[in-house]
Amino acid sequence: MIRVLVVEDDQVAAEAHRTYVERVPGFAVAGVVHSGADALRFCERTPVDLVLLDFYLPDTHGLKVCRALRAAGSTVDVIAVTSARDLAAVRSAVSAGVVQYLLKPFTFATLRDKLDRYARFRRRVARAGEVTGQADVDAMLATLRTPDRGSLPKGMSEETLQAITEALAGAKEGLSAASAATLTGVSRVTARRYLEYLAEQGLVRRRPHYGQVGRPEVRFYRAAATE
Repeated sequence: MIRVLVVEDDQVAAEAHRTYVERVPGFAVAGVVHSGADALRFCERTPVDLVLLDFYLPDTHGLKVCRALRAAGSTVDVIAVTSARDLAAVRSAVSAGVVQYLLKPFTFATLRDKLDRYARFRRRVARAGEVTGQADVDAMLATLRTPDRGSLPKGMSEETLQAITEALAGAKEGLSAASAATLTGVSRVTARRYLEYLAEQGLVRRRPHYGQVGRPEVRFYRAAATE
């Protein structure tokens, strides 16, 4: 059984990640923490094989957690689970020993694919003996690096999902499907589909907004903004 530590400052997202991991055969959640300091303390005291690590933590950056783990002699593997999209963050993650990089928001299928690939990689490198040659090494690394396909539901695109996510990030008062459609240039039906998808992933919350007349309007808020 592969023991996983979930490190995520948003409690709703952390619980979603825990649930996802527990649904993948061969993996067990060793713990859930919400800060870098707690992650380091947990790894010191409890056996962990893999860390699902958010980068934007309340007390430090996830990359500093990675470096602190390595400085302490820890060989635990790390999968970055983050919204950080800048290339500098990706380069730094690779140099810090991050084995996989998973962008938020993501589906259960995407995380399952990453975990399955990681499990296959662990099985291959756990064998005794030597590699037969360069092709064997390349095949092992490809187990981790080969991109997955079809992670989003049919008919949905990463570009539109990112546009909706960015619109939500700038909306302190939440977004209705209509306002999301206006901001992103998609239809109201399409905007609602993406907002509902994000809600199903535990990344946003639905909340009724009561106006002066008629039925309440449903607005969507980033999960962290509703805590």
